[in-house]
Amino acid sequence: MQTNGKLAFTVAWQAREGEADACAAIITRFLPLARTERGVEIVTVNRDVSDPAKFLFYEVFSDQAAYEAHQQTPHFKQMILEEALPKLAARERVQYEML
Repeated sequence: MQTNGKLAFTVAWQAREGEADACAAIITRFLPLARTERGVEIVTVNRDVSDPAKFLFYEVFSDQAAYEAHQQTPHFKQMILEEALPKLAARERVQYEML
């Protein structure tokens, strides 16, 4: 089966006790910057209504190069790796090929 080369990801975050609102604030600052990146087709984040410490990201990149470039941006490194990850109890990323 042939795919179109696009990559899609779901990323689930579980914030540590007392860190959910801080994570939401980081995401709110991060999203506008991520959405301007070349090759980022979709990036959206949802917060679980029954457990506000859970977040679900859905991301689509035009290709592998766009995904790799995304991870090298200053806002990804600062906000996600340095600020958010220490506030998480769990993080799970699943990669998909778009049909």
